[in-house]
Amino acid sequence: MTLPVWFQRMESAAIALLVVVAFVQLGFAWWWLIAVFLVWDLSMLGYLASPRLGAILYNAGHSYLGPVAVLALTWVVADDARWAEFVALSWAFHIAVDRLLGYGLKFTDRFTHTHLGEVGTRR
Repeated sequence: MTLPVWFQRMESAAIALLVVVAFVQLGFAWWWLIAVFLVWDLSMLGYLASPRLGAILYNAGHSYLGPVAVLALTWVVADDARWAEFVALSWAFHIAVDRLLGYGLKFTDRFTHTHLGEVGTRR
């Protein structure tokens, strides 16, 4: 594992831990993070059509821009942001754990080719 990848994995561990703390502080049960964990992987369904569409949908569902946008829009538009906090934090937790495990953003050629290196190969 290269030094930049190691640092990125440690950042992901820190984000996951911070999300768990924030989730519990906001009064949500921690086990919800586990219960909805795989929901965010529905973005992989694009791979059924093509590697390109799969990568685009996967990256859209595995970018921190999504959780940040949910929180930002809700804070601006809605009075009650509780549902958005739940969605954004569980989404960010999924992304952080995926990155910690080496599942990075995808290139359009194949699922295993990510910005963190090849998934499933010894580095």
